[in-house]
Amino acid sequence: MTSNLPTSIAETERLLDGADYVADRALATVLFLSLKMGRPLFLEGEAGVGKTEIAKVLAKSLDRPLIRLQCYEGLDVSSALYEWNYAAQMIEIRMREASGDTDKDATRSEIFSERFLIRRPILQALEGQPGRAPVLLIDELDRTDEAFEAFLLEVLSDNQVTIPELGTIRAEEPPIVIITTNRTREIHDALKRRCLYHWVDYPQADRELEIVKRKAPRANEELAAELVAFVQRLRRIDLFKAPGVAETIDWANALTELNVVALDPAHVSDTLGVLLKYQDDIQRLERGESREILTQVKRDLASAS
Repeated sequence: MTSNLPTSIAETERLLDGADYVADRALATVLFLSLKMGRPLFLEGEAGVGKTEIAKVLAKSLDRPLIRLQCYEGLDVSSALYEWNYAAQMIEIRMREASGDTDKDATRSEIFSERFLIRRPILQALEGQPGRAPVLLIDELDRTDEAFEAFLLEVLSDNQVTIPELGTIRAEEPPIVIITTNRTREIHDALKRRCLYHWVDYPQADRELEIVKRKAPRANEELAAELVAFVQRLRRIDLFKAPGVAETIDWANALTELNVVALDPAHVSDTLGVLLKYQDDIQRLERGESREILTQVKRDLASAS
């Protein structure tokens, strides 16, 4: 690894802070160890808590390319690793036939050369430039199946892949690997053992308030404090999907665009679709629960001031 990596936990905290990522010490510690030991970092947590953002912050702060593999149901090796440019291969075969070239071994050797290889994210990451190895983000791994997990084992263990027609391709310098999952299903222990693990939880109120101040700086102090307290209380009730930090930031920006300087029942009701993404949750709050939460929030903030 190159010398631009942080050399201590404190330096890792400063790196994250410099990119306006407000992290606790536990996250900074496991991230530092991941970089120091050259181990993939497995981040698990609810959607919207900032897992993906960590990879983006690392790439930007370390001046590394970010290569993102967005996982989805049915993702296969050809989409993640490589595939052959079949159309170009067929053209090459036809051109050789037209020119009278009948050497089948030479044709096969040519059409399965790197000239016809389409590199997908994982292969791109392994072939990164020494000194600037990329950040490989494998995002929402839980959307794939166990067969794809098994394929990843070689990549994570040995930083290499095998292409039958070309042989084994090994990274000269391993990429920085960040794996995220929203825990819609359990990931196999064999893959987790190859990684360092961290659960990214919803932030405490003071840290979420600091995030809002950085990511939605136009929101005044009163509004920021109220909406953070409101969201913190929302997460304590039984919702289908509690709002993440991303939704808190979106809500702060939306209220600012409406020139709101303090929460009131009307503005909360009008903008619930920014904060919540399921109609059942919205209906529950519109039946009066949001007004009760807002009353309690204002009472608590007033008594604390």
